[in-house]
Amino acid sequence: MSTPYPRSGGARLHERAVPRALRHARLVLTASAPLGLLPLPLSLAFPLALSFAAPAARAQTAATQTLADTATLPTVTVNASAPSQGGAPAAAVDPNLPATVETVTPAQFQNWNVVNTEDVLKYLPNLAVRKRFVGDLNSIIAVHGTSNTQSARGLVYADGLLLSNLLGNSYSFPPRWSMVFPDQIQQVDVIYGPYSALYPGNSLGATVLITTRMPKQFEATADVKGFTQHFSLFGVNENFNGSETSASIGDRIGKFSYLLGVNHLENTSQPLQFATLAQSATPAKPGDTPVHGAYFYNNQTNARTVVLGVNGEGIEHTIQDQLKLRMQYDFTPAVQGGLTLGYWHQSYNSSTSTFLYDANGNPVYSGKVAIDGDEYNIPAAALAPSSGWSENWLYGATLRTHQASGWNAEATASYYDVSNSVARTASQGGPGDGPGVVTFGDGTGWKTLDLKTTWTPATPEAGLGAHWLTFGYHYDNYFLDNRTYNTLAWRDGGAGSFANAFSGKTQTQALYAQDAWRFLPRWKFVYGARWEDWRAYDGYQALGASTVPYASASDQHVSPKASLSFDVTDDLTLRASIGRAYRFPTVSELFQGQINGSSIVNNNPNLRPEDDLSKELTAEWAHWNGLFRFSLFQDDVKNTIFSQTDTTVIPNVTNFQNIGKVRSRGVETSYQGQDVLLNGLDLAASVAYTQSKILENAQNPASVGKYFYRIPLWRANLVATWRFDARSALTVGVRYSGRQYNTLTNVDTNPDVFGGTSSYTVADVKFTFRPTKTSEIGVGIDNLFDERYFVYHPYPGRTFYCEAKLRL
Repeated sequence: MSTPYPRSGGARLHERAVPRALRHARLVLTASAPLGLLPLPLSLAFPLALSFAAPAARAQTAATQTLADTATLPTVTVNASAPSQGGAPAAAVDPNLPATVETVTPAQFQNWNVVNTEDVLKYLPNLAVRKRFVGDLNSIIAVHGTSNTQSARGLVYADGLLLSNLLGNSYSFPPRWSMVFPDQIQQVDVIYGPYSALYPGNSLGATVLITTRMPKQFEATADVKGFTQHFSLFGVNENFNGSETSASIGDRIGKFSYLLGVNHLENTSQPLQFATLAQSATPAKPGDTPVHGAYFYNNQTNARTVVLGVNGEGIEHTIQDQLKLRMQYDFTPAVQGGLTLGYWHQSYNSSTSTFLYDANGNPVYSGKVAIDGDEYNIPAAALAPSSGWSENWLYGATLRTHQASGWNAEATASYYDVSNSVARTASQGGPGDGPGVVTFGDGTGWKTLDLKTTWTPATPEAGLGAHWLTFGYHYDNYFLDNRTYNTLAWRDGGAGSFANAFSGKTQTQALYAQDAWRFLPRWKFVYGARWEDWRAYDGYQALGASTVPYASASDQHVSPKASLSFDVTDDLTLRASIGRAYRFPTVSELFQGQINGSSIVNNNPNLRPEDDLSKELTAEWAHWNGLFRFSLFQDDVKNTIFSQTDTTVIPNVTNFQNIGKVRSRGVETSYQGQDVLLNGLDLAASVAYTQSKILENAQNPASVGKYFYRIPLWRANLVATWRFDARSALTVGVRYSGRQYNTLTNVDTNPDVFGGTSSYTVADVKFTFRPTKTSEIGVGIDNLFDERYFVYHPYPGRTFYCEAKLRL
């Protein structure tokens, strides 16, 4: 790892840690970064970009080549990104990126409790991961004014391959974190906000760039983890256990390198959902079945509520198997190709249980019952169990050049294929294999293509010629196909009569250009624009014998960006950024309704794209062995797409709608450093305040002036690692999330209960010991004080971890 301590804001910390003359040398040595420059206006340089890098490579002078050949070692010591271990420098984040960037590396997270890839983000500033248990398929990131159900406002890439599931915009469409193993990560960079033209409007929240490592010589690893939690709530008081095993093997043989990894995860979650009914005011009748075992509590709106049992997702047992193969080949010293194959299989079984028993001790799952003298009518599907499985494939290919200066080019193509997807749900609670529904989702997935060319000047001195240019083309195609059938045996029965179906596609093409111009030694101006052409087509909804096709929709927008930074001193930089972004509707928001079990959600094929204008002022100061950051930000989003109830029509309609305007503004402070106060003490701390309010909402006027959904007023994170010596380390982490609302009208006055969204303070600890250079043992605890907190669903209780690693 090349960084002496973690840093924010791209490579800024290292730039301030060295003299300005050496910084200029660094810019030459790391010219393979994604942004390049040409001393020409954008309008003149764009045609040249289409020629890519080959002519420039042939025209490169011997002097420049000599500089590139001899510059390898200084790059390692000066650049904030470590070189790729396969021949080409890794440039996950360009130093000219016009946005706040937070970075985490294995040197930090190897001392944290990390099981799944998303765990490496848990302590970043003003960012939270909605992870309900180890192996949760619905882990969504929330940042700034983006809540943990707005999954389409975040982008996740692994080595340039898109992992974001932009088929929808909710907890059901999380990034495919499973296509990356934590042990293969070289570094993770999180870009805050939509200030770069290189990324689409889905970057409105944050963009996560995962860079994985490649071996320089033969290596093999093995890792075994075990974890357990004790959880008690209502009628549940049990231990829930899980384990994970992984192994990898890799090597570099001449110009060819490969890394193959496998992973197996098995875990049982705490109860995720409970069946509830409002307290009844109807006296019981003679025919009602008297039952006992129910629990009462006040729900999020302080209404008295009865708890009947574990339902919905229930207690989920998940099994996940992963395989990842990545290969690279250096065709020439300046041309590299790569192939990626990822496979992920997951199966789950969500068991439910009733708390209700009759006078003879028999369990009761549905029907009219008497509880404390009042009548309750329990729907048949209230305690219905479910199960399912899916197979997912990721195919990726890259080809790029990495010359020290001049033209460079990069092409990336990916295909994510849901080759097999089956979800089964019973029609009623109780044991057995009775009637239900089965949903098939195969034929769903997405394809992407990205072409990029850059120019880097050979002598990047400030002035008219100090331009780094980037041009690019982007294409994506998302397609969703869900078909539901009735079945006589929900566990294993074949498809019977047709029930319903939803299908649709979206396609986006984009052209972008960005210029980073250091017009004076201490001043840099980054500006660009992104043109996007979006369309939705082939949408339809079928219910029984009726099929309703939807008309195609299309839209085009240009998103300008600009950022101005000033190096006040070698240690202090000020930056002002502004950017417009358009987040286009997803397939499921447009076309996919939901008619399954007891839930009905309508779709909306007439949605308009979200229109955002983001602003940010940032100061970064390198001091005390680390980096301080202070940021002010504001996001003004028109036509926010969100699922709500239109109260202006009768009957009310609940679906995805455009909310007129939502404004989010706030302040972030953070510090990251090594050897802070004490030798061996690494520290990362942050505090953020965000006020997100609804300013216009014609469909739900009662929400105007209220806080937006699930955006906490305060977030604070602290993680400290004390490295006693080269063999042992102790980590203590604290995560805090303040008051937030689970309703648009802010009527949830009792949030710290099931169904609400809690404020919480959670502490984590881990002790790591390395008996030898090739072995490691770790023991840790998440949620040390067994905080009971909720994101509608309960989060895990106190969880113990034990881990053993071996590296050859």
